[in-house]
Amino acid sequence: MIRCKAYKMLDTSAGRLPLEIDIEIQTGRLVALYGDSGAGKTTLLRIIAGLTPMKKGFVQVGEQVWYDGESGRNLPPQKRSVGMVFQDFALFPHLTVKQNIAFGLPDTREKNRVEEMIELMDLGQLQNNKSNKLSGGQKQRVALARAIVRRPSILLLDEPLSALDEEMRFRLQDHILKIHRSYHLTTILVSHYLPEICSMADEVICLEKGKIRKRGNPSDVFAAQKLSSGFMVSGEILDIVPADVVFTVSILCGSSIFKVAATADEVKTLRPGRQVMIASKAFNPVIIPMD
Repeated sequence: MIRCKAYKMLDTSAGRLPLEIDIEIQTGRLVALYGDSGAGKTTLLRIIAGLTPMKKGFVQVGEQVWYDGESGRNLPPQKRSVGMVFQDFALFPHLTVKQNIAFGLPDTREKNRVEEMIELMDLGQLQNNKSNKLSGGQKQRVALARAIVRRPSILLLDEPLSALDEEMRFRLQDHILKIHRSYHLTTILVSHYLPEICSMADEVICLEKGKIRKRGNPSDVFAAQKLSSGFMVSGEILDIVPADVVFTVSILCGSSIFKVAATADEVKTLRPGRQVMIASKAFNPVIIPMD
C-alpha cells in the first residue's frame, strides 16, 4: 500500500496554490490521476519518486517510510523502488536501445533482465539501433522497458502516450497493462484522455487546484447519471449526421465505431472530438458527455 500526505506550494498560471493531498493506494491497483494543468498531478508523482522536495508530509510504501517531514527521514530517489516514465521519454540519444534499457539496471551483472525486457516489449530487431533513430512509439517502449528493468514495486507514468497517434496509443495501452499485471505493480498514471482512463484504470482520482475533488471507479466518476447499465464503453465522437427525425452519432471506441441514434435535444451538447460514454438505459444506448 502507498500512503502519501503531500503538502507543497504549486506555481500555476493562476498563481501559487497549495497542494494538500492525503491518499492511500492499494497494492496492485492501476490508479489514474485526472485534472486540469496545474492541479498537482505531476508534482504528486515527483513527490512519491523523491524528485520534488517537501518541507512537511509523509510517504510510506508498505512498511517502509520513504519520507517523513517530522523526523527528517528522506530516502533518496535511487533507493526508492520506483520506475518512472515521462512524456518526453528522456532517453540517451547516443546509446542503443539495449544500452538505454541496461542503464536502468541496479546491478550490471543481471543482464538477463535486459534480454527479458527486449523480448517483452518486442524490441529485438531494434536493440542495436540508436534511440534517436526510433519512432515515438518505439521510444516509449524503450522508456517503459528501462523503467521496469529494475523491478520496481511502483510504476509512475506521466502522460506517457499523449504524443502518439491513436493506433500506437491503443497498442501501448496493452503493453502497459501487460507489464502492470505481469510484474504485479502498483501503477499511477497521469492522463487527460478519458477513454484511456476508463479502459485501463481500476480507480481514478480527480484533482482540482491541489485537492482531491472526486475518487472512484472511472465509470461512476465520469458518468453524468445513474444508469441501468448492462454495458458501458467510452470513446470519441467522429461525426454527427442528421437522419430523418433523429441524428446518427458515430463514436470511435478503441478500434471499433459505434453508431448511436440521438434526438435533436441530445446532440445540442455533443460535437466531433468530444469524449463520451455509451451506456444502456432501459436497454437503449445513451450517450453521456464525460467532461
